[in-house]
Amino acid sequence: MKPGNVIVGQSGGPTSVINSSLVGVFKTAKDAGCPHVYGMRNGIEGLLRERWIDMSMYVRNDLDIELLKRTPSSFLGTCRYKLPDYTQDEDTYKKIFAILKKLEIKHFFYIGGNDSMDTIDKLSKYAGIVNSDITFIGIPKTIDNDLAMTDHTPGYGSAAKYIASAMKEIIRDANTYPNESVNIVEIMGRDAGWLTCASTLSRTEDCPGPDLICLPETTFDYDAFVKTINEVRTRKKVITIAVSEGIKTADGKYVCEANKRAVSEDAFGHKALGGTALYLADFIGAELGVKARGIVFSTLQRCASHLVSRRDITEAFTAGADGVQLALNGETGKMITFERISNNPYQLKTGCCPTSAVANIEKRVPLEWLVNGGSYVTSDFFEYARPLIIGELSPFMVDGLPRHLFID
Repeated sequence: MKPGNVIVGQSGGPTSVINSSLVGVFKTAKDAGCPHVYGMRNGIEGLLRERWIDMSMYVRNDLDIELLKRTPSSFLGTCRYKLPDYTQDEDTYKKIFAILKKLEIKHFFYIGGNDSMDTIDKLSKYAGIVNSDITFIGIPKTIDNDLAMTDHTPGYGSAAKYIASAMKEIIRDANTYPNESVNIVEIMGRDAGWLTCASTLSRTEDCPGPDLICLPETTFDYDAFVKTINEVRTRKKVITIAVSEGIKTADGKYVCEANKRAVSEDAFGHKALGGTALYLADFIGAELGVKARGIVFSTLQRCASHLVSRRDITEAFTAGADGVQLALNGETGKMITFERISNNPYQLKTGCCPTSAVANIEKRVPLEWLVNGGSYVTSDFFEYARPLIIGELSPFMVDGLPRHLFID
């Protein structure tokens, strides 16, 4: 296709490398001769409010490109907006396509996860209905690593690197004291435990790693939890446990809901999670009479660009760049995918799949990768995940602190 104007947006939870994908879209589009690359402020929700920028006004040279690649969070801002089906609210689609026509957009890119691919899928199908020649391409992103059809997602490698590094430091700190203690670390993950599994990467020659993990893929049982901890107590005084924020009991309730607090929901019906480790620490402290501490990484695991994986940031850029090439080849309604060729040596190629095969589908940790009742992982996980955390890319430091690119 002839290069035309481009618009790109970011949606859902940020990552430490999402801006590298944005740079991949921007640079590749400009190099291909696309006249304008617009950025949606706060995703599709911002576009509906006619909020956008011309990216060239903010990314003006090669230094800005390298600076933006190293900047965490979503440069353009993000949203959690559920695009309705066009049969229920066609006016919203008419408004979006009128805005795209005004900007003379030929290529539309959305960097995000499951819900974002749902947006791309709906827009591309509507474009077919109204005979629009705009291409719609999804660029994968999520630290949760739960997108179907792709080996892994940009953002996961860096989050895994941070989690494993922080876990090593927590274990080193906890073992300073001779007293008995239980440390419970809460890690993001609503329905998939990929991030919590990453905590086991801290098991190295100088660190034992967590003693057990609790994932959404398995049912959480309080009695079994206490029993396992007591078994570990016969061998060691200091115990470290990694738990996913989204672990549930047999009745389908999140453990964090045991706090009896009101739980809000977003536009997609996702409950706001948090406090799982703090609740379990109180529970274990009361149940066993030992010192118990809850530690919550929260947003740190997705914004720690000072500890980014070089491989992750490189692959994030590639995803954005190859997305542009896909659009210029006339493809639409597709998402860029990663296809692993081998683990050792690590080799990867990009491909694509229909966004309909990804939208609203979650890829979970394979049960065959779990052992000991789901409380640890097999070597298959280590072979899969270790290549993703390789390499470092230091931020640009000014007065002893990282420098970021941002919009006023």
